Amino acid sequence: MLYWFLKWIALGPVLRLVFRPKAYGIDHVPEEGPAILASNHLSYADWLFMPLTLTRRVTFVAKAEYFTSPGIKGWFQKKFFTGAGQVPIDRSGANAAEGAMKSAMKILSEGDLFGIYPEGTRSHDGKLYRGKTGVARLALESGAPVIPCAVVGTDVVAPTGKVYGTWTRPVVRFGKPLDFSRYAGMENDRYILRSITDEIMYEIMRLSGQEYVDLYASKAKELAKEKARQDEREKAEREKAVREQAARDQAGDGPEQKAS
Repeated sequence: MLYWFLKWIALGPVLRLVFRPKAYGIDHVPEEGPAILASNHLSYADWLFMPLTLTRRVTFVAKAEYFTSPGIKGWFQKKFFTGAGQVPIDRSGANAAEGAMKSAMKILSEGDLFGIYPEGTRSHDGKLYRGKTGVARLALESGAPVIPCAVVGTDVVAPTGKVYGTWTRPVVRFGKPLDFSRYAGMENDRYILRSITDEIMYEIMRLSGQEYVDLYASKAKELAKEKARQDEREKAEREKAVREQAARDQAGDGPEQKAS
């Protein structure tokens, strides 16, 4: 009930009025029955704008901590994430990935739409990164079609690392359903899973127009942070060298003094 209240009364109308999101290919999303919506991930606002363009509910999995925090803040947090169409990862499994799979399978078994970001985390630079094979395994185990989709402009509205962005009109594009039933029973073949995932990511790339990088987004973030740290170290070393040279010049040990 809260989901529909937020979507049609409290939050949705405001987002539609302010940002006027555009959507293409909505007819590719089935009116009923299970389907996996596999999307790129540019911003934390993606899970607001993509479901906003559809009449059906879209459910994502989220960290269990969002639903178990204590106190009044925790209560409001739980209500918001639940109302926004997110469910906690099933922690009865051996790890978070297995828990997410269980939660997703439950949603699909009930005939609902499940949203997933194959990259696993937000892109830090607007590029599209290598997809994790969980989406392929989910498609094979559930038998549900995969609808590739792309959200464009949300990284302008809500940039990573910033509280506020700038105005733009987000665009959501849905591609034709991908059927992988020909691989039924092969969900434990890592080569098949990689092939399916790459096919999904190619369609997302085609819809989004992003530059594709054959590297996991989490690894790319680590490399970017390491490069930033290295740049900071080199900058500090250059500044130190300039200060030391200035001190020597002031003390009369510089090249101009020696020449005289």
